Amino acid sequence: QVSLVESGGGLVQPGRSLTLSCVLSGTIFSIVPVAWYRQLPGKARELIASISSDGTTHYADSVKGRFAISRDNAKNTALLQMNNLKPEDTAVYYCRMQYSDYWGQGTQVSVSS
Repeated sequence: QVSLVESGGGLVQPGRSLTLSCVLSGTIFSIVPVAWYRQLPGKARELIASISSDGTTHYADSVKGRFAISRDNAKNTALLQMNNLKPEDTAVYYCRMQYSDYWGQGTQVSVSS
């Protein structure tokens, strides 16, 4: 049974940083691509960052240069380092085993002064 569990969300002030974690179990983590999505209020869920099994990364223009995705295969964990957060980054953030129907439950990130 594949499971993804996100953590690390919260309320932060603009300009601050936050790191989200996604622990994936039930599969061989090191060979699967993982992605982070977010869903802004009233908007569709959007892909913001992905990392392949070989470490290749891709980012949406909206987060490029501010967010960094990484993976720790020893801990079955994908990380999303978010820097210089803006109010428009407020959303529910989800991790996904890419190209599958397996998603985490989501974690809320709110950026406000």
